[in-house]
Amino acid sequence: MTPFEQTVHHFLSHLYGPRASEVQRRLGQHIEHFRSASQAPAITENTAAEGDNAPTWSEKDQWVISYGDSIVAEETPPLAVLNEFLQRYLGERISGVHVLPFFPWSSDDGFSVIHYREVNPELGDWQHIRELASHYDVMGDLVLNHVSRESLWFVDYLTGSLPGRDYFIEVDPETDVSDVVRPRSSPLLVPISTRRGTRHVWATFSEDQIDLNFENPDVLLEFVGILLFYLQQGVRIIRLDAVAFLWKRLGTPCIHLPETHTVVRLLRAIVDEIAPGTLIITETNVPHAENISYFGLERLANGAPDEA
Repeated sequence: MTPFEQTVHHFLSHLYGPRASEVQRRLGQHIEHFRSASQAPAITENTAAEGDNAPTWSEKDQWVISYGDSIVAEETPPLAVLNEFLQRYLGERISGVHVLPFFPWSSDDGFSVIHYREVNPELGDWQHIRELASHYDVMGDLVLNHVSRESLWFVDYLTGSLPGRDYFIEVDPETDVSDVVRPRSSPLLVPISTRRGTRHVWATFSEDQIDLNFENPDVLLEFVGILLFYLQQGVRIIRLDAVAFLWKRLGTPCIHLPETHTVVRLLRAIVDEIAPGTLIITETNVPHAENISYFGLERLANGAPDEA
């Protein structure tokens, strides 16, 4: 194995035990497809070249955070309007733009994603994202903790069809979930009518945002594929939304679990290998000591953070 393959195997062994080799084989197919289908994102003046000691960003960078339709004009796709506005009025004064979720969605201002590989047609299309990325570093959200109940994966779950049938977490409603950290006041378990009768599924944020089961390696592989697709579209910074809640284990707070950190390390290792200069951002609205743990504190002391 190459050093990269050894690193990946170590992480996958932590997550999936004896299934690690098979998961790694399938993950390798995603990576080879990425390499054959596209070049890594171009290195810009804001991106350190591979092997360069320069930082990939610093306190000198200036960012705009915007929804795709924060600025509108008649008969012009909002993403095109945003690009024109940034170039005309801000130009080189900014380094990049974080376009908040620009996918088809059903609630939570975009953070309940219906289709991960589509741009909301009311905003524009992937060409508009690529055009933005030709001028600025673009940050995109990888909403990986949960999915809209209107998604095709959840339709699969309801009908008992693959692949989504096994993508969600069923819990007996009598189970004690009092240890689970709750970011919102909505019920953790949501009753759902399926072909198998009523089932209760895990929903950290709302009854429309159904948590995904990362203990199923198929879910991880889905999101690796989605992440690589975003890189192909020119997205340079990947923001992992609600990542602290990613891995669930009853009897624990289900936040900041070691497996969650391992998933972040794995994604970081992948992008460092195939698209150097890509940044991973973790969205963790938690106290400072917990927040900075997502740099990878085990290696941060040695000057080599291996997470966000």
